[in-house]
Amino acid sequence: MKTLTLLRHAKSSWDDPISRDFDRPLNAKGRRAAVMIGRQLKSLDLRFDHIVASPAVRVIETLDEVWSGYGRKLEPVWDKAMYLASAASLLDLVHALPEAADHVLMVGHNPGLEDLVLDLTLDGELRERVEDKYPTATVAQMTLPVDRWADARAHSATLIAFIRPRDLDPTLGPDTP
Repeated sequence: MKTLTLLRHAKSSWDDPISRDFDRPLNAKGRRAAVMIGRQLKSLDLRFDHIVASPAVRVIETLDEVWSGYGRKLEPVWDKAMYLASAASLLDLVHALPEAADHVLMVGHNPGLEDLVLDLTLDGELRERVEDKYPTATVAQMTLPVDRWADARAHSATLIAFIRPRDLDPTLGPDTP
C-alpha cells in the first residue's frame, strides 16, 4: 500500500507587477492558509518519505509557510516538470517515484492536481468535493493498493482525506463581495 498526498499551492498574489507567472508570490491570506495546513498535517501526524514540488515561487513560499506550521522543515525534490503539469504528466512522475518511499507529498498546481485525484480515485463523497472545487492550499490524500508506484492506475485509489483551509478556519474560505 502506498499513500499519495497532494497539496495545491496557497493563494497567490495577482497584485505584484511580475513578468512571469512562475514568479508570482503568495498573498497574506495564502500565507495564513499554508501555516494552518502545516499545523493540520502535524496534528494528523503525517510523515512523508519523499516530497516532490514545483519550483514556482508560490509553491516554494507555500512550503515555507507549511513547514512553519508543521514545526520542521522537510526538503523537497524541486522538479520543474511539476510546474503547471497535466494529470497525465503528474501520473508519469508518480510512476517514477522511489519505490522505497511509502508516503509521498506532491506540491503543485491546478488543474493538474485536481485532475490527478479524479483520475486515480474511486467514486465517493470526498471525490465529489474534489469535483466541486480543489481550492488553493488544499490537501488531498489517497491510498493506492500497490507495492510499486509504477503500478498506480486510474480509479484504483481511495481518497481518505480532503482538507481545505476553510474547513479549519472559515475566514480562509472564498472572498465574498
